[in-house]
Amino acid sequence: MRRHKQELSKEECIEILTNEPRGVLALLGDNDYPYALPMSHVYVDGKIYFHGAMEGHKNDAVEKYDKVSYCVMDKGVKKEDSWWYTFKSVIVFGKIKTLSDKQDKIDKLTYLGDKFFPTHEETVSEIDKLLDRTEVFEITIEHMSGKIVHEK
Repeated sequence: MRRHKQELSKEECIEILTNEPRGVLALLGDNDYPYALPMSHVYVDGKIYFHGAMEGHKNDAVEKYDKVSYCVMDKGVKKEDSWWYTFKSVIVFGKIKTLSDKQDKIDKLTYLGDKFFPTHEETVSEIDKLLDRTEVFEITIEHMSGKIVHEK
């Protein structure tokens, strides 16, 4: 990181990964073009998890090349009577894989569902309906950095 005064601590980075619901996953796509897409995630035991379809552009990219980055931003704060925001962001670099163990998939989907659905019962119902059609992706973090940004 170039501007060390703006650097966030590891604890602040983890807080953002834990509390914010979405980020942008960047992969190496077809013909080596960057491929970035918004994802809803959960941070559990030092790893990032999200779900998706069992086939598609993202899956092809994951199979081809396992190095990824994932960027998460908080909502930011706007100072009263100002036009600019102050926000925090985290960029994770790591390796991605799909989970193959059924119970592991259920466990991670439960964390995901409980983060987003209003009740645990809805989480269980959705997993029961969609497990066989759902891929679960895991990012093992190799490096992460975070910073606070003042747009002004």
